[in-house]
Amino acid sequence: MKKSYLIFFIGLLTTFTSCRTFRQLSSKDNNSSESVKKKSKSGGKTEFLDNIEVTPGSVVTSKQKSSTANTRNTGANISKPKSDDPLFNVQNASYLQLKYSVLIGVPVERLNNIGLLDEIDKWWGTKYCLGGVTENCLDCSAFTQILFRDIYNTNLPRTAQEQFNVAQNVEDGQLKEGDLVFFHTTGRRSKNITHVGVYLQNNKFVHAATSGGVMISDLNEKYWQPKFRGGGRIH
Repeated sequence: MKKSYLIFFIGLLTTFTSCRTFRQLSSKDNNSSESVKKKSKSGGKTEFLDNIEVTPGSVVTSKQKSSTANTRNTGANISKPKSDDPLFNVQNASYLQLKYSVLIGVPVERLNNIGLLDEIDKWWGTKYCLGGVTENCLDCSAFTQILFRDIYNTNLPRTAQEQFNVAQNVEDGQLKEGDLVFFHTTGRRSKNITHVGVYLQNNKFVHAATSGGVMISDLNEKYWQPKFRGGGRIH
């Protein structure tokens, strides 16, 4: 009899304890679900650590990174290449423009006279010989005479001195592409003109030199600077 009472008492105790535990667990589940519902009602956002948010229909990002990303995506901050940008125009540049851009030291878009570049390239490296007028060899005034005839449709006198006499004087800082540049190269103190070339750009001129034939030189070179006697323009 005592044994049966003991078993009955243990059974009641077990039932009471399990029910109380179940209520606690149920209470916790209800509290957590209510907490989730409250958060879901507050603007559709769920906050996590480090201020990172997940908003329906958007990527995962922080508030600070979100503002940076929006700034980068605005079209106002994206710089587009301009039509006069050398890096933009170099895509359409010809071989001659690229080659002489390096030799003259100017951007390719400033080399617009393709005919002039082609004529220079045709005669490039042709040997110098006094009195020569052929593709095998020619002198400086013959080269300028041929270049003006073929490119500018202008007839020049035969010698460098004669070309100097018919040209209109141009100051150094006013030289333009196609002007003549005159030199005295004999080493004597004389005003006689013994050499002539055609000005290009950036202090560069093309000429038939005794040393290297048809080539491009710089007016500021130590050899040419003291021998320079001025520029001339043909109208």
